[in-house]
Amino acid sequence: MSFGDLSKPEALNNLNKHLDDKSYVGGYTPSQQDVTTFAALTAEPAAKYTNVLRWWNHVSSFSEQERAAFPAGGASAAAAAKPASKDEDDIDLFGDDDDDEEHQKEISRIAAEAAARKNASGKKKEALKSAVVVDVKPWDDTTDMAALEKKIREEVVIDGLEWKASKLTAIGYGIKKLQISCHIEDEKVSVDDIQEKIQEMEDYVQSTDIDSFTKL
Repeated sequence: MSFGDLSKPEALNNLNKHLDDKSYVGGYTPSQQDVTTFAALTAEPAAKYTNVLRWWNHVSSFSEQERAAFPAGGASAAAAAKPASKDEDDIDLFGDDDDDEEHQKEISRIAAEAAARKNASGKKKEALKSAVVVDVKPWDDTTDMAALEKKIREEVVIDGLEWKASKLTAIGYGIKKLQISCHIEDEKVSVDDIQEKIQEMEDYVQSTDIDSFTKL
């Protein structure tokens, strides 16, 4: 997938539009498309390219070794070709925005498929986990959503909490909410604690809500 010369505004606009409803270049899981596109950027993108900056900050959080391990191809093709026994990291928590009911059914179906994942090493009992999608609503359309997501990932750190994919969703009047997913260990993490910590970011956040909560 080519967006053109990413040192030029036109190509950055193309990429920014492409990422408007995606967490990664290929969809909702990282791939070598992200690695190639990331390498084509010679510097951190300007703040006006909101989606590109959000994506760039997230991909930057992976080491070179981790990026090298990203699968080839896009997430859509991978999801179509993958058998039922998915690893929990491959769960598409967002589904189809056009049909909320179908979206919820898809989340439940994929979560059920992930229930038989690999056992923890040794004889230790595997911790019970849940997949959660948190809606984060800003005050208005001037809120820097890329900075907000970065702040959440860096500052909301709890033992048993692992942040996953994210996306921006339009809610009207030019305002977009952040939908960010995570996996939590049920015995260690409360969604109330997560919401409380996010809502402490009062300069950015108007309110939070739990979009979905699915046992893994």
